Amino acid sequence: MKMLNVFSENDFEILIATKDKRNLDFLQPMFPFEHFSTFNLLIVNQTENTFLQSDFDSVRVLNSNENGLSKSRNKAIQNASKNICLFTDDDVVFTENLKTKIFSAFEKDSKTSIITFNHVRIGDTEPQKKAIKTFIHDQKSIWNVSSIEIAFKLNDIKESNIWFDENFGLGSFFETAEEFLFLKSALSQNLKVSFNPEIIVSHPQFSSGKNEGSDSIIYARSALFYKLYHNFAYVWLIKYVFFLIRRKSIKISEIQKKIKAGINGISKFKEITKSKL
Repeated sequence: MKMLNVFSENDFEILIATKDKRNLDFLQPMFPFEHFSTFNLLIVNQTENTFLQSDFDSVRVLNSNENGLSKSRNKAIQNASKNICLFTDDDVVFTENLKTKIFSAFEKDSKTSIITFNHVRIGDTEPQKKAIKTFIHDQKSIWNVSSIEIAFKLNDIKESNIWFDENFGLGSFFETAEEFLFLKSALSQNLKVSFNPEIIVSHPQFSSGKNEGSDSIIYARSALFYKLYHNFAYVWLIKYVFFLIRRKSIKISEIQKKIKAGINGISKFKEITKSKL
């Protein structure tokens, strides 16, 4: 049965990253408006000790002993099977008429390969993105995208060889910016990447561990800037530390410690990529 003019119900697949799951109970709160088995799901369960399986034809499971969100996303891309795919995590709640919203967006913008949507954090009344109209992404706007907002045409991504950088993202060396690098890669291949203001999902409030002044974030962002701008990353690091002081995210007494964290991040990036530099 045709859902809209172009896509059918079976053209959509949700790619779920999770860890150490023993059963499918975690899916139930994610789909409050209809049973999860009405969707095509591909679950990548990263685990060393547990084994997840599905009794539903529409729910496929890949158990993997790898670690890291970007590795999970890449395995999902490799094994996805539907025309339109959506990245997500295991702690989100989807909105009603999810498929209709996504299909409609791709129908209205048939030349786009990736559409990023909007989300709201649980407990908030306002969505994360304030834009109310569609627009075409550029190198600047992709900084503000979360991976749970990204839907894409599978063939376009595979044909253009677009993958997540497995050095970045939760569980990897540098725990940030994996979605930015994914979208940057798409733009560099001249794929059209658009924004649609429809809210498709809600997500828990981010933890305090994401503090912009934490050593781990400075470490990761310094590595990212070295990847992007090479030695200019050292200048950026100093400017960023003083920016954090002005925002009162760190104390003056922490300057040396924070700069050291950033230099360590750059050094680590050089170490793991030296064969490519």
